[in-house]
Amino acid sequence: MLLQLTIRNLAIIREVQLEFGPGFTALTGETGAGKSILIDALGLVLGARASSDLVRTGASRAWIEAVFDISHLSSGEFTATLAEFGIVPEDDQLILSREVQANGRSVARVNGQAVPAGLLATIGAALVDIHGQSDHLSLLKTERQLELLDRFAGVLPLRSELARTVREFRATLRELDQLRAQERDRAHRIDLLRYQLQEIANAQLRPGEEEELQRERARLQNAERLAMLAAEVVNSLDGEDYAPLDVLRRASLRLEELARFDPEQQSVVGQLREALYSLEDVVRTMRAYAETIESDPNRLAAIEDRLEVLRRLKRKYGGTLQEILSYAERARRELEMLESSDERIAELEARTEALAAQVVQRAEQLSQRRRQAAIALERAMSEAMRALRLGQGIFTVLFDDPAPPELLVERAATCSEHGWDRAEFLIAPNPGQEPRPLARIASGGEMARLMLALKSILSEVDETPTLVFDEVDVGIGGRSAQVVGERLWQLAQRHQVIVISHLPQIAAFADRHYKIMKQVEGGTTETLVHELRGEARLEELAAMMDGLPITPESLANARAMVERVAQRKAALAGIRVGSSS
Repeated sequence: MLLQLTIRNLAIIREVQLEFGPGFTALTGETGAGKSILIDALGLVLGARASSDLVRTGASRAWIEAVFDISHLSSGEFTATLAEFGIVPEDDQLILSREVQANGRSVARVNGQAVPAGLLATIGAALVDIHGQSDHLSLLKTERQLELLDRFAGVLPLRSELARTVREFRATLRELDQLRAQERDRAHRIDLLRYQLQEIANAQLRPGEEEELQRERARLQNAERLAMLAAEVVNSLDGEDYAPLDVLRRASLRLEELARFDPEQQSVVGQLREALYSLEDVVRTMRAYAETIESDPNRLAAIEDRLEVLRRLKRKYGGTLQEILSYAERARRELEMLESSDERIAELEARTEALAAQVVQRAEQLSQRRRQAAIALERAMSEAMRALRLGQGIFTVLFDDPAPPELLVERAATCSEHGWDRAEFLIAPNPGQEPRPLARIASGGEMARLMLALKSILSEVDETPTLVFDEVDVGIGGRSAQVVGERLWQLAQRHQVIVISHLPQIAAFADRHYKIMKQVEGGTTETLVHELRGEARLEELAAMMDGLPITPESLANARAMVERVAQRKAALAGIRVGSSS
């Protein structure tokens, strides 16, 4: 429900703030006073396209803010949309704002958080429906008409179950089609995978093998040089001509003797002994190493052959041995899947048939219940049209009935998540005329009353909390106006209803009444809004009936009208209570 609307620097509005509540709110005033600007402002904060032309002359920006109570909005989809953008309502309130700058840029916010303007439109569609002299007419959309028919028919649970089954059916059919399409190339792919796996298996790869072979190859390629260097190391330390090890051994003996006379030097004896042991180890290691070095052309050729095998496998299956082994694992899994695809195809065919049967059964049931509900809706709408002085018109729900395929799976494949039906609301305004889609009804006022008729019938199933009717009374007289007023008041028992009206018979039914007026001060035109109560409201209704100046007679007529409306409200409330009990 809309709680508050604040507007600054929009068109001829400098600043206004309207407080709203439940029930029926009327906005009245002379033509050009700015009533429709209020609706345009609400449209902007609900995501309508912004234009710099809307910014008040001399101002740098226009700003609109709407505060909503969403405590009664239990739509899971709505709360999921908010959660997706990290929006958490505080105290069950949602604050939508829109700033339109003079340079044409606009900024949208929800609870102070900047959001795309498209999100405002998504949120706004769940909060408010604006009907009348604008293009924000959700009931003109055929998908919206089908949804309202489903709500009227009470088939939303069945529709949700059908949607779930259709999604499962499509996923199964998609997998089946993929396997069937692969069937032509399956044998070739199986042969290729088998060859590749055999080639990799024959290579008997070991992790780290390539590095080991490269090190061994380096030793074989430099065998003579390695043997010579090892011999030089041994001769340098323990050679015949000059043997540093012998010198160290003699020095060690002298140092041990010295330490016997001076024990404090015992630590130096240990240091020298360790150095001697280390050099002796080096000599032993180099002698043993030199004995292992030998030139082996056959082994070198075998290593080169093995490395070439590894290089060929890497070119085909991966840059490293580990990547080759990983490829082999993937190929093994794919081969197992391909070799078992016959069983999988048979399994999917059976599953597809079963799901197709469920889709067809539920879609047929949904279509049947829709058509039954359409008959009741047609009857109720035709009666409402006559009550709203729309002539002896006829309301029709047209279903598009293409010839369905005979085969079960093909028939299920033509079913959307909403079923086969495409329903469209048609109107024949007068007897003998051909029914036409709502979008082709020329009169804006006629369109608004048709929306009112639909909304009043569907009010119990329509979850949109706030309904706005812009000039719903265009082209109707006093007798029709009273009926329209009654319908709006009855609709306001389940929704918040905001109406722009020029007729006192409609405004008199309002629970809250605002007067929009225009004044010129200092050469600047400005729109002002006042809430009317008591005598002020009677004076406005009198002026709407008989014009200015207000006379005692017109004031008395206005008072009598308000009294009659109060009696009529009480009677309608009694009927409603009696019918509900």
